[in-house]
Amino acid sequence: MKNYKMPEKEVFPVKNKKELNEFIKFPFQVYRNDPHWIPPLLSEQKFIFSNKNPFWEHAERTLFLVKEEKKVLGRIAATIDSSHINFHQEKCGFFGFFECVEDYPVAERLLNAARDWLKEKGMEIMRGPMNPSMNEECGFLIEGFDSSPTLMMTYNPPYYLEFMERYGLQKAKDLFAYLAPVTGEQLERLNRLAEMVKKREPNLSVHAGDLKNFRQELENIKRVYNSAWSENWGFVPLTDKEIEVMAEKLKPLIVPEIIQIALLDGKPAGFLMAFPDYNQVLKKINGKLNLIGVIKFLWFKRKINTVRLMTMGICPEYRKRGVDVLLYLESLKGTQKKGYKFAEYSWVLEDNLLTQRAAEMMGGKLYKKYRIYEMSI
Repeated sequence: MKNYKMPEKEVFPVKNKKELNEFIKFPFQVYRNDPHWIPPLLSEQKFIFSNKNPFWEHAERTLFLVKEEKKVLGRIAATIDSSHINFHQEKCGFFGFFECVEDYPVAERLLNAARDWLKEKGMEIMRGPMNPSMNEECGFLIEGFDSSPTLMMTYNPPYYLEFMERYGLQKAKDLFAYLAPVTGEQLERLNRLAEMVKKREPNLSVHAGDLKNFRQELENIKRVYNSAWSENWGFVPLTDKEIEVMAEKLKPLIVPEIIQIALLDGKPAGFLMAFPDYNQVLKKINGKLNLIGVIKFLWFKRKINTVRLMTMGICPEYRKRGVDVLLYLESLKGTQKKGYKFAEYSWVLEDNLLTQRAAEMMGGKLYKKYRIYEMSI
């Protein structure tokens, strides 16, 4: 393992656009020879840290770099989210966007910088990685390094795990990802269950996302989301503005047939949100959505063979009534109709046994695990 000599002052906060650009582009250095890494869109990374991102209306952060002779060796973000503190009543701050060369002293300086900043702000726990929150990308990959991540899932070198544990961070929670082939056998099984549900719940209906009535569909999803997820570990409610901005960003990526919304007695009861794995396209454009990038995007998106079931929520009062069965069935029908061959169910909390069983019922095999770490500070 190469050992870098570093003066103490080489860890410092990002203060200008040049340093932010170095922060954003540093992963291209870490992963330049890794065939499984997916280069993020540079424009999207810039948005995350800009004032246009409504997350920063209730959160603050400092970004840190470690350099040696002007060469970037590592980066980290330290974040405090007042929404998390108020919702969970815990003084917890977060680290995220962690990347570094394979040298533990670099990682130690980065984690020290994040920990000290959070501690100065009155936090008692440091948890991460959150990029920047549980509602975005989170966790370090701990199993499944032999393939690329799907859309909005993380990827990292295995040595990050050794660095976290050596620093004293401990497991807070593991997240699971299941991969299933899309088969007619799944549809047959779900159809049988769906027939029973329909007899029992004649006023339950499920429909594909309607882009022509996008605003109404978004309202339905908003009504379900925060109530459906409120009991999940680490959950923080999204503001209306966050949901709207996220929806506008994802709207061009929507395939209506694989997004389903359930109504019971005419009221929003649940939704299932799945997207094609656009990471298969991002891998081809190297972070740049210029003219060449757009052409590549349009060409390669036709070759996507996997969807990621990203979110499913059912209002508490409508659970155990078969809403999930109809959502799975109609989304799977759309997945098969559009020609996708595989579906990833992710992420699933390690102690969410009901969702794990559902993924297994759909033919899913546990093939990737992710870990969120924490420590008292």
